[in-house]
Amino acid sequence: MRGQPTLMTRLLSPWTPRCRWPIPRPRGARALCVLAVCALVLAATAAHAQAPRGDSALPARVPLEAFFRAPVIGKPALSPDGRHLAVIVDTPSGHGQLAIVDLETLGPPKVIVGLEDVGVASHDWVNDQRLVFDTPERQMSSGRWLAPGLWAVNRDGTVLRRLVDPLVSTAAGRAPIARSGPLTWVWRLHSVLADGSNDVLVQGLTIANNGDAVDTRLARIDTMTGATKNLSEGVPRRVTRWIVDREGRPVVVTTRDRGRLGVYAKSAETGGWERWQDTRYFGDRYADPWWVGFDGQLLALSQREDGMAALHAVDSRTRKLSPEPMLALDGFDFRGTAVFDSEARRLVGVHYETDVPRTLWLDPGMKATQETIDRALPSTVNRIQCQRCLGAPNVLVTSASDRQPPHYYVYNRDTKTLTSIAASRPAIDAREMGRRELHRLTARDGLSIPVLVTYPPGTAVARRPAVVIVHGGPWVRGTHWQWEADAQFLASRGYVVIEPEFRGSQGFGFPHFRAGWKEWGRAMQDDVADAALWAVAQGWVDAGRICIAGGSYGGYAVLMGLVRHHDLYRCGIDWVGVTDVGLMYTISWSDISEEARGYEMPQLIGDPSVDAAQLEETSPLAQAAKVRRPILLAYGGLDRRVPIEHGRAFRDAVTRTNRDVEWVEYPDEGHGWRTVKTRVDFWSRVERFLDRNIGSGLR
Repeated sequence: MRGQPTLMTRLLSPWTPRCRWPIPRPRGARALCVLAVCALVLAATAAHAQAPRGDSALPARVPLEAFFRAPVIGKPALSPDGRHLAVIVDTPSGHGQLAIVDLETLGPPKVIVGLEDVGVASHDWVNDQRLVFDTPERQMSSGRWLAPGLWAVNRDGTVLRRLVDPLVSTAAGRAPIARSGPLTWVWRLHSVLADGSNDVLVQGLTIANNGDAVDTRLARIDTMTGATKNLSEGVPRRVTRWIVDREGRPVVVTTRDRGRLGVYAKSAETGGWERWQDTRYFGDRYADPWWVGFDGQLLALSQREDGMAALHAVDSRTRKLSPEPMLALDGFDFRGTAVFDSEARRLVGVHYETDVPRTLWLDPGMKATQETIDRALPSTVNRIQCQRCLGAPNVLVTSASDRQPPHYYVYNRDTKTLTSIAASRPAIDAREMGRRELHRLTARDGLSIPVLVTYPPGTAVARRPAVVIVHGGPWVRGTHWQWEADAQFLASRGYVVIEPEFRGSQGFGFPHFRAGWKEWGRAMQDDVADAALWAVAQGWVDAGRICIAGGSYGGYAVLMGLVRHHDLYRCGIDWVGVTDVGLMYTISWSDISEEARGYEMPQLIGDPSVDAAQLEETSPLAQAAKVRRPILLAYGGLDRRVPIEHGRAFRDAVTRTNRDVEWVEYPDEGHGWRTVKTRVDFWSRVERFLDRNIGSGLR
């Protein structure tokens, strides 16, 4: 290690595995592995995280619960001064608690907030002493609906204050700003400020009589007193997004109304709001405002000629984009987060994603810190989090890969010490996980389709069975190079997992997104089939042992896959999937807004009047008699995105001609599985279902 900074690695029990090397363990709760053994510690950790098994046999089955229980620790956030770490710690009840780790003493996490019957969902530092947090948004079996709410608390657990009441009332109307007491449930945390004050920004919804959120307001609230300041004077109507500067002052807002997207900028001369852009919500190129720096510099996304979104600076006077982008990616839209130093008051880096997560550091010191950490943890992607990045002694490091769930470290730049805080999922051994790779295939019409493949661990001795997982959305990027419970669980059972980014998926350029318009059950469906056929052609997959699976839109694609590609798939697994496209337009108790039904869905899915024949042809419910393969259907009784009527109607229709239908209903679940109990039950059913129909790859 001559010429390199000396690194020490501390392992903090009980949150990380203890040192397994034959060295004396000092007294106390911490084991300190230093100097002479440091290289061995780091090399062994990296090998443990990444080395594949060399034999042809698959490893013993990892228990199902290890994949689907909550992380023992998660969502770490470093205080602005870098001296404390806020984390969510798991509990036997499954309700996460907010805890603090003192990075100077490195004692065990101290729980400061534990709410009964509901966990802490997210949290952030307001300043070095104070935090804000909210709870999961969910419907209770009693019929009550709980919004996230908002609370603030000191890091020692004192001065707990409720800022927003989570209990949802039935009253509609504009979000009032309370003069005393907590704000009503329609308010949410917008952002924290890096100015050292006790204030945060909150965003309030205006709820129409039909339950749609049609407008928003912005306010600044003191987390100690609850005093609020309105920031919404003179703003245009139907605001959906607020872009603020580093002092929390609104700079740009976007609006949505009748299929139009408006962008308004605040005038530096008059203080009023001026229309900057007015476009169709989909289809027109426009500057998508992203961040504002400490110097007032606005950054925005815009499509290049090849259709990929790139990051540009915006001229504050003319509001024109810089001729050359700050950051443009080959084959991927730019999506990312900015790293601002709140003390130096400048942009120091940008986190973004291509095939894997990456970071562009603009500050030489931060770039050197990243290189030092990467040398210590060479087999993982190591993302740095900090607020006073250039001045605080510590930075938070999240170390992860396709096979390793997040492992959290703190790196001290003064002492050159890398301290292991916790493994998020200590029951997962990365050596027993499958490798994940992003490929690109050519669809039958020539379009390039990204597809993420998860291979079972071990060396294949024959073609394996496969599960094609179709992501929900569908207008999102569905896959990421990271440890994913669903895919890794299936791979651990010997299945090749194929996850296509079919046309309509975002993140791969506007032409890829545009190619999916009005292609539900058509070209989008062909892309999924082409991904399965491509995997067979690579020699990885047994063509006679392929099952299709997915949730939400993915569940819809499962049903249409069994309709259109009966000979390709031997079975299907649909959870919370759309079964009738027409029902999405007519059902009144879902959470799809009238704006979406009237202007977005007709453009993206189809117009109920103009495209009625196509929507009937691509409705699984109308084609239920064609589904003859074994199918597993699972739905949540409290689902408002895809109400359970979708599942029940299809179940009743398909069972008239298909006896091999397994139905499960989870009365207390919504659009996805919230509880560990449900996740374990559902994936246990999936494991048995696959074993019956395409045979476990472990045989």
